Amino acid sequence: MVGQTISLRSSNHHRQAFSVVNSSSSTTSSSNQDVLMSDLNGNGNGSSDCGGIEYTKEYVDALLNEKPKGKKTDYKLQCEQKTQYIKRLRLCIKWFQESEESNLLEQEKLRNLLESADIKCTDLEVQMKNKIDGLETLIMELRGSCASLQEKLVNVESEKTVAIEDYNNEKEAKISLERRHDSLVEEFEKLQQTSKSANHKIESLEATYRNSQEYNISLQQYNSRLQMDCETYKKNLERLEQEKSVILEERATLRGRYNLLQEELSSFRDSRDEALKQRDALHTELSCTKSELQQIKDDRDCQLLQVQNLTAELVKYKEFTGKSSVELDNLTIKSKALEEACSSQKEEIRILQHQLAAANEKLKMADLTTLETRTEYEDQKRCVQDLQMRLADAEFQLVEAEKLRKKLHNTILELKGNIRVFCRVRPMLPDDGASSEASVICYPTSTEALGRGIDLLQSGQKHQFSFDKVFTHESSQQEVFVEISQLVQSALDGYKVCIFAYGQTGSGKTYTMMGRPETPDEKGLIPRSLEQIFQSSQSLLSQGWKYKMQASMLEIYNETIRDLLSTNRASNVDNGKQYAIKHDANGNAHVSDLTIVDVCSLKEVSSLLRQAAQSRSVGKTHMNEQSSRSHFVFTLRIFGHNESTDQQVQGILNLIDLAGSERLSKSGSTGDRLKETQAINKSLSSLSDVIFSLAKKEDHVPFRNSKLTYLLQPCLGGDSKTLMFVNISPDPSSVGESLCSLRFAARVNACEIGIPRRQASMRSVDSRLSYG
Repeated sequence: MVGQTISLRSSNHHRQAFSVVNSSSSTTSSSNQDVLMSDLNGNGNGSSDCGGIEYTKEYVDALLNEKPKGKKTDYKLQCEQKTQYIKRLRLCIKWFQESEESNLLEQEKLRNLLESADIKCTDLEVQMKNKIDGLETLIMELRGSCASLQEKLVNVESEKTVAIEDYNNEKEAKISLERRHDSLVEEFEKLQQTSKSANHKIESLEATYRNSQEYNISLQQYNSRLQMDCETYKKNLERLEQEKSVILEERATLRGRYNLLQEELSSFRDSRDEALKQRDALHTELSCTKSELQQIKDDRDCQLLQVQNLTAELVKYKEFTGKSSVELDNLTIKSKALEEACSSQKEEIRILQHQLAAANEKLKMADLTTLETRTEYEDQKRCVQDLQMRLADAEFQLVEAEKLRKKLHNTILELKGNIRVFCRVRPMLPDDGASSEASVICYPTSTEALGRGIDLLQSGQKHQFSFDKVFTHESSQQEVFVEISQLVQSALDGYKVCIFAYGQTGSGKTYTMMGRPETPDEKGLIPRSLEQIFQSSQSLLSQGWKYKMQASMLEIYNETIRDLLSTNRASNVDNGKQYAIKHDANGNAHVSDLTIVDVCSLKEVSSLLRQAAQSRSVGKTHMNEQSSRSHFVFTLRIFGHNESTDQQVQGILNLIDLAGSERLSKSGSTGDRLKETQAINKSLSSLSDVIFSLAKKEDHVPFRNSKLTYLLQPCLGGDSKTLMFVNISPDPSSVGESLCSLRFAARVNACEIGIPRRQASMRSVDSRLSYG
C-alpha cells in the first residue's frame, strides 16, 4: 500500500507538471510569451515564489526561445526585459530544485522500502533453509527405515531358505521310504494288527498335511501382502522423489546452492533402484517357491494314493511309522516356530506401515508449508520488482531534471556572460605523506551544494567555496569530459570556446588536459575533445555540413612565444624568430609566422600532439618530477559550410594548460628553474590582475602586462564561451596554495565577460581562420 501511494503521488505530480504538453502544441510563440508575462505578473499574489505556474516542456522551450520585444535601440526596455527574463529563469530553476528535493525524498522512501523488502526476503530464505534442513532430516529417517525393512526382508528370505531345506530333507526321507518298500512288504502281516493305530496316525498325518497346506496358503497371502506393501512403498518413494525434485527446483531458483542435495538424491535413487532389484529377485524366488509348493501338493496327492495302497501293509511299517511320527513331530515344531516368526514379522510390518503413514503426513505438512512460503516469496519478489521499477523511474526523472537544470543554468551563465569554473581535486599520492584528504578537504552533502561545493580546512578554520561543478578525487576522465562535451560541441556551431587549467605545480593540470593518450580510460580533455569534434563532423555530413579544420600549438616560455610545430625548431629554440600577437576588428588574436596545419583526421592531430609534447619545456623540481615550465596553448580553427542552405560558420576551440604556480621555498628552484619560476609567477600574477579588473568592471584592463593575458584577451574580455578548471592538491602541506587557487577561481567565476556570439554568415568567407 505504501508503494502504491508513492507511485500515485509521483505520477500525479508529473502529470500536473506536464499536463500542458499535448494541449499546447498549436499555440504560437507570441501567445506563449503573453502567457509567460501574465504568469510573471501573477506571481506576486501567490503564496510562494513560484506561484501557480506549471513549468512544462512547452513553457520552458518558450522561455528559452523568447525573443526581446521592442526596438533594439531602446536599451532601457531591453534591460527591463532582460531583468524580467532572468527573474523568470530563476523562478523556473527554483521550481525544478524544489521538484528535485521532493524526488530525492521520494527516492529515499523507495530505498527504505526496498531495504525492508530485502530484509524480509532474507528472513524468508532463512526459513526456507531451515524447512529444507528438516525435510532432509526426514528423508534420512525414511532412508534408515527402508534399510531396516530391507534387512527384515533378508531375514525372511533366510528363514524361507531354511524351510525349503527342511522340505528337501523330508523329500529325501520319502525317497528312502520308497526304497525300503520292498523290504517292508515282508513285515506287512506284522503291521496289519496295528492298522487301526496306524489309521489314526494317518489321519493325524493328513491333518498335519492340511495344516501345512494352510500354512503354505497363508505364506502365499503374506508374500502377496508384502509385495503389495513394496509396491505401495515404491509409489510413496516416487511421490517423495517428485516432491523433492519440486523443492530442489524452487531452491535452485532462490539461490542455486543445493547441488550437494541433488547428489544425495541421486544416490538415494540408486539405493532405491537396488531395493527394487532386490524386490524383483524376491518376487522371482516367491514364484519359484509357489511352483515348488505346487509340486509338493502333487507329491502329497501321490503319497496319499500310495498310503491308501499300503494300508494293508502298515503292520510291517510299525517300526518305520514310529520313526516317521517322530519326524512329523519335529516338522510340527518347526512349523509352529515359523508361524511365530511370521506373526512377529506381521507385527513389525504393521509398525512400519504406521511409521510410513506418519512420514507421509509430515511430508504433506511440509508441502503445505513450502507452498505458503513460496507464495509469500513470490509476493515479496513482485513487491521488490515494483519498488525497483519505481526507483528506476525516479532516478530517470532526476536525471532528466538535472539535464534541464544544467541547460537553464548554462543559459543564465551565457546571458550573464560569466566565466564558468570547474574544480577538480586530484587523489592522494604516495609522496604526499600519511595525512588523509579528509583532514583538509571535504564536500558538502546538502541539496544546494551537492556536486558544486567544496570546503577547505586550514588551521581549524573552514573556508567554503561554490563553483559550477566540483569533481572529487574519485572522478574519472570520462566523467569530467561529459560535463564539458556540450561546450566543445559549441565550437562546431560557430562559437569561440576556451578551456584552460589553473593550479599549483603538481595539482594535476596536465593530467586533466592531456592525460595519458595511449590509455583509453586516462585520456585527457584535449584528446577526448578532438575525438568528439571529428565524430560530430562526420555525423553532420548527412545534413549537408562539410568542415575544414586547422591546428596550431605554441608555448609561452619565459615570456617568449615558441612554435611547437615549427619544422626548423631545434633544441627548443626557433632560430631567434620573434612572434608577435595582434588583434583584429572582430576581436580575434593572431600570432605572426605561427605554423598552422590543415588536419582531416584524429590520427593527424594525435601525431601533432605527440610532436608538441616532445618539444614542450619541462623540468624537475622538489614538487614535481616532470613540471611544465611553460604555458601550452592548443588551437583548433573550424570552418563549416552547409551546401544545402549555403550557411557558413567559423568556430575556434582553445585548450590551454597553464604552468603551475609555486613557491620558491618549496620548489627549491635555482638557475634556469628559478628564472622559469619567476616568469611563470609573473604571468599568473598578470592574469590575476586582469581578473580583478574585470571583476571590478574597471575601464582599463591590463591585458598587455604579459603575453599570456594579451593572447587570452578575446577569451577573457570578448564574446567567447570560457571555462576554467582549478586543480587542487589534497596534500596538507599545500593547503595555503590550494586556498589561494580557490579564492582566485571564485573571483574568476564572478567575472562577466560578455554574451557569447555565434560567428555565422550566409556569404562566402576566407577559408583561413584567425587565431582566437
